[in-house]
Amino acid sequence: MLRTTFAVFALSISVTAMAAAPPETTDLAPQTADFIAKDFHFSEGTTLPEIRIHYVTLGTPQRDAAGHVTNAVLLLHGTTGTSQAFLTPLMRRELFAPGAPLDARRYFIVIPDGLGRGGSSKPSDGIRTRFPHYGYGDVIEANHRLLVEGLRVTHLRLVLGTSMGGMQTWMWGERYPDMADALMPIARQPVAMAGRNWFWRQMIVGAIRNDPGWNNGDYASQPTQWIRTMPVFTIITGNAARMQRDAPDRAAAAKAYQSAVDQSAKYDANDALYWFESSWDYDPAPQLGRIRARLYSVNFADDLINATDLGVMQKLVAPIRNARYVEMPEGEESYGHQTLAHPEVWKRYLVALMGEAGQ
Repeated sequence: MLRTTFAVFALSISVTAMAAAPPETTDLAPQTADFIAKDFHFSEGTTLPEIRIHYVTLGTPQRDAAGHVTNAVLLLHGTTGTSQAFLTPLMRRELFAPGAPLDARRYFIVIPDGLGRGGSSKPSDGIRTRFPHYGYGDVIEANHRLLVEGLRVTHLRLVLGTSMGGMQTWMWGERYPDMADALMPIARQPVAMAGRNWFWRQMIVGAIRNDPGWNNGDYASQPTQWIRTMPVFTIITGNAARMQRDAPDRAAAAKAYQSAVDQSAKYDANDALYWFESSWDYDPAPQLGRIRARLYSVNFADDLINATDLGVMQKLVAPIRNARYVEMPEGEESYGHQTLAHPEVWKRYLVALMGEAGQ
């Protein structure tokens, strides 16, 4: 069924058959590097002499007669992720393989570790809570400098982001309205943090700040009590029916909970604190009219973080020129918020977006 009110699309989804992973090619082989940005000014007023942005690329840049890169794509990951979120076998097969929507033989794909995460500069590198309290705007600025100063990329065919990366995609379209042909924020609504979305984040932030071992961030060993709160992230990002199938009795549910706690033990407490506090500057709604790129906003009906029953998307997307709101219904192939990690479910909309953007 196709629902067109306010340019909203809702389609039933069938999963693409899982083909064997293609042989590795030069274009599909990830290339890693670091970019150093000098004299980086944070929006909260602090300046660091330099910051490091770690990044991965796939494919080869193509240049026009003037030397400008013409085939660049920027991918932005979620809150607890890194560039590796886009390098799973599933992602590489469905997005970057020959014939896929972002075929690495055709596009030059740039995937940074966002500021504060992975191989990029972050509190756990040494200065802990003396690290500037960055916002999403700072993450975007660091990635922009990576592109323009580090890679000499001044134009993008596409900015695609999932979860936090989707939030930054909305902001990117406002901050640099002429830089990208297409925008695809996935699993993210363009509204400020409030309500349930802010509520659960404060559970984690409060657990870190009140952990007996945190010591205002100057701990000798990782605090451990706060990680027992982190499974709220599993709850808010999962699909209820799928969780029920995976843990059908109390023993299985208790085991799943402990597994989530154990998984959280790999995180540095200060890094995690900054992750969840850094959304303080996210509120793209007032400047959505600045967006000029072709845009598809893809959301999932069973996503508790971006609840469709808030009713904000039709209202906010409708006035944006060249924008579409895709609301994917819950079904057998649903994973809640984590459907973002299953491009076999949503990549058809990426194909449509790239086609509308003239690619």
